[in-house]
Amino acid sequence: MAVPQGSGWRISVDTGGTFTDVVVADERGHFTIGKALTTPSRIFEGLRAALATAAAALGLTVADVLAHTAILIYGTTRATNAIVTGEVAKTAYLTSAGFPDVLVLREGGKFDPHGFSKPYPPPYIPRRHTFEITERIDAGGGIYLPLDEDQAERTLLSIKARGFEACAVSLLWSIANPVHELRLGEMIERILPGVPYTLAHALNPILREYRRASSAAIDASIKPLMQAHLRDMQADLRHAGYSGEILVSTTIGGCLDIDSVVARPIHTVRSGPAMGPVAGRRYAEFEHQQESVLVVDTGGTTFDVSLIREGKITITQETWLGEQFTGHMLGISAVDARSVGAGGGSIGWIDTAGLLRVGPRSAGANPGPACYQLGGQEPTVTDAALVLGYIDPHYFLGGRMQLDIAAARAALKTIADPLQISVEAAAYSIFAVSNETMINAIKDITVSEGVDPSEAVIVAGGGAAGLGIMPIARELNCRTVIIPRTASVLSACGMQFSDIQVEHSASMPTRSTTFDRTTVNEALAAIDSHLDSFAARLGARGFNARQTAYRVDAHYAAQVWDISVELPGARLESAADVAQLVQSFHANHRRIFSVDDPASPIEFLNWTGRLSIALPQPLASAPVAPMAPSAPRHIGLRSALFDLDDRREARVYRGEEIQPGAVIEGPAIIEEATTTLVLPPGTRATLSPAGSFVAEFLPR
Repeated sequence: MAVPQGSGWRISVDTGGTFTDVVVADERGHFTIGKALTTPSRIFEGLRAALATAAAALGLTVADVLAHTAILIYGTTRATNAIVTGEVAKTAYLTSAGFPDVLVLREGGKFDPHGFSKPYPPPYIPRRHTFEITERIDAGGGIYLPLDEDQAERTLLSIKARGFEACAVSLLWSIANPVHELRLGEMIERILPGVPYTLAHALNPILREYRRASSAAIDASIKPLMQAHLRDMQADLRHAGYSGEILVSTTIGGCLDIDSVVARPIHTVRSGPAMGPVAGRRYAEFEHQQESVLVVDTGGTTFDVSLIREGKITITQETWLGEQFTGHMLGISAVDARSVGAGGGSIGWIDTAGLLRVGPRSAGANPGPACYQLGGQEPTVTDAALVLGYIDPHYFLGGRMQLDIAAARAALKTIADPLQISVEAAAYSIFAVSNETMINAIKDITVSEGVDPSEAVIVAGGGAAGLGIMPIARELNCRTVIIPRTASVLSACGMQFSDIQVEHSASMPTRSTTFDRTTVNEALAAIDSHLDSFAARLGARGFNARQTAYRVDAHYAAQVWDISVELPGARLESAADVAQLVQSFHANHRRIFSVDDPASPIEFLNWTGRLSIALPQPLASAPVAPMAPSAPRHIGLRSALFDLDDRREARVYRGEEIQPGAVIEGPAIIEEATTTLVLPPGTRATLSPAGSFVAEFLPR
């Protein structure tokens, strides 16, 4: 369908491991929030429940809201969770004969080269599911050994007999000549009809064999699950009466049409964390904070942190699912968001040495924290917050869900009794350990990038963000924290601010000392051809506002790590353009590593074009409300523990009663319908005209 410019409402949906978040934006850019427990068995049930909450706040039905809506953007953790839990399809990995261990060896790195106490990690696809294909393409694209079709057919018949559900094909040097991969694709369609497959050269045409193979393996393994998931969600929406566009959020911080994502579901992996920085950047702009911005998103299962520098979201090709070197490489461009297992549902436990740990295991939505009264019995961060007095058991989700403090205390006793401490001390300890995990994650993404975290402003999102963000900021010496009133749905808000984005890459190695502008420009033209084809398809549906940016992955000769450098234009037309590109590389290297080496040649490897298509409904740049400095009325006092020996009476405020300009000093607790902001002693927060609480520390 064609979407008229500037018409219709927009819905964004983020389905996490615990909650499903919905944001409904009207023509004026006003946000209405809905939140409900995720329903993994049929995702639309949780989506409809969250949408019903938002609809009720608008005085409408779900059908009314859907009828008003022109664009729905859907985000999900389903692919990520399936990979983490191993609940992916039985996948066959087809590779060139003689190279069966690409997924086994990964990139050969190891943090502790002399440590042999840990077992060697298994590959993403089991070695016994690897099949060698007799063929060989050389680095120049020549056919060194023709494809043995008889052997390939016998292999595919064996794959069929063994009941494989998907195939990943990654042949050596297919990026130089894909003829053998393409032929294998044809044979798979004939011999294994209906079995989804991924060809590495079509998905991720870059140098570096492991990354190309890993991305193909991941994409193929989640195709059966995600294709069914997305098609079911689409069918449920259509059955509910929705007739507008359906887009899906992606790992590069944009969104794509559902057909593109069904074809390449790898782009949904870690798409939730990718949207946090999109929202965080916009909220920082609203408060005129546009230098270094730390965006943190504390959900039910994970704590995600990302860094924005000079208004730009960092993109990386180094995304590991799990630990670096021992996990699995995503292999495609992704927003640089680091995740640790520390969220509201993270479970506290005691290890064999008697030390308290929190996460990475989470109670999720089912059974959830013990206080949810859904069968959970293990202590979580949410249970600890309830016992500490930070959460009102009668006002969770705006009063729609009652929490059981007795169940939370019973769960915390499993920590308190072995450690011979009080339940309150156990709750505070769980909170402190969880916060320390988050602090270390923030230091990892800042210090390693040459950024002093004390010089950054924090934008805090996620349902559990406001509970512990101020102690975290104090530890990092951060002066300012921005907590949007929509903090609990930060990723869903990011979708509201996103554009349609797609990338295409080409491998064309060249050196700065012998730079081949002709072949590089030919590669850039090939990239444009792919992007133009995508743009034409979307343009026919009303999406026409487009722009393209280009970058290249490069390193000094003999280095093994790449950094990305933006190109000065769509083509390198002159020696001056090449010189500018070279200087940009030196500057980026110096910024990241505090050193550069102008005397060394630079190797340029993979060239990428990113097409951005602006969505047709521009939202308001910032909600503006008049400032009225005031001291709002609190609704009561609540006893809360702010340190092991610091229990105080905190003033409690309802967020909807606070007007822009209001200043609140801690100890205080601000309760919104879907999140809670805890202000310890020595802090204060001001509600800004843009609708965010801007918190800071009082002079000592």
